[in-house]
Amino acid sequence: MGKKPAERVLSDTEAKAYLSSLRTSPQKLNLVAASIRGLKAEVALRALTFSKRRIAQDVKKALMSAIANAENNHQLDVDRLYVAEAYVGKQMVLKRFSARARGRVGRVEKPFSNLTVIVRERAEATGE
Repeated sequence: MGKKPAERVLSDTEAKAYLSSLRTSPQKLNLVAASIRGLKAEVALRALTFSKRRIAQDVKKALMSAIANAENNHQLDVDRLYVAEAYVGKQMVLKRFSARARGRVGRVEKPFSNLTVIVRERAEATGE
């Protein structure tokens, strides 16, 4: 018997990739995610390849995964894909302590983030 498959949340022209537990703050990750929102998939990959930010390589992996999902699972045209959504969520924060002078402690917070990338296929341009 088993369960019935879950309804597809996204439309037929969309594909998604989700990365959990990225070791960076959501604020820093959102700077990189904002830089690719709305770009064509090919242009976004190029931008992430040459970005100086450390976390850009993980965002690139998520984008490549979303493109692969679109191509293999949903039979979408890779050349017409663009980054429809790229959003960031907070996850846990590891709290650590560092020894300071005169017997005091300094709190060190190590935040983690989640990343969701959704690519969408553009409608065909008419009149070309």
